[in-house]
Amino acid sequence: MLIIIIATSALAAVLARLAWVDLRTFRLPNIYTVPLIGAGLVLALVTDRISIGASVAGALTGFGLFWAIGQFYFFRHGQEGLGLGDAKLFAATGSWLGVGLLPYVLLVASLGGLVYALITRRNPDRRVAFGPWLACAFMVVWIVSAGGVLLPE
Repeated sequence: MLIIIIATSALAAVLARLAWVDLRTFRLPNIYTVPLIGAGLVLALVTDRISIGASVAGALTGFGLFWAIGQFYFFRHGQEGLGLGDAKLFAATGSWLGVGLLPYVLLVASLGGLVYALITRRNPDRRVAFGPWLACAFMVVWIVSAGGVLLPE
C-alpha cells in the first residue's frame, strides 16, 4: 500500500506539471511523459494492481488510438489537432490503468474539455490544450479505481 501512496503522490506532481506546461506552451514534453509510461510499467511489475500484460496493452492502445486520431485529423485538415505529447500521455494512462479504464479517462477528459471550450471560447480559431483535461481525468480515474486502497469502501 505504501508504494501505491508514493506512486500516487508522484503521479499527481507530474500530472500537475504537465497540465501547467501544456496550458502555457501547448506541448507535453517527453521529459515527463516517457518516464510516466515507464513508471506505469514498473508499478505493474512490483504491485498487483494490474498485470504487466495489461499495462503494456494499455500503453500501446493509448498511444495507438491517439496517434491514429492525430493522423486522421492532420490528413483531413492539414494541421496538427492532437499531438504526440497527448498520445504519450494517453500511453502513460494506459500503462498505469490498463486498457479497460482508458474509455473512462477519455470520456471524463473530453467532457471536461468540451464544457470548458463551450463556456470560454469566443474565437473559433482559439486552441484548447487537451493535456490538462487528460491529466485531470487520469488522476480522477486512478484514485477512483483504487477502490479500497485510497478511498474507503
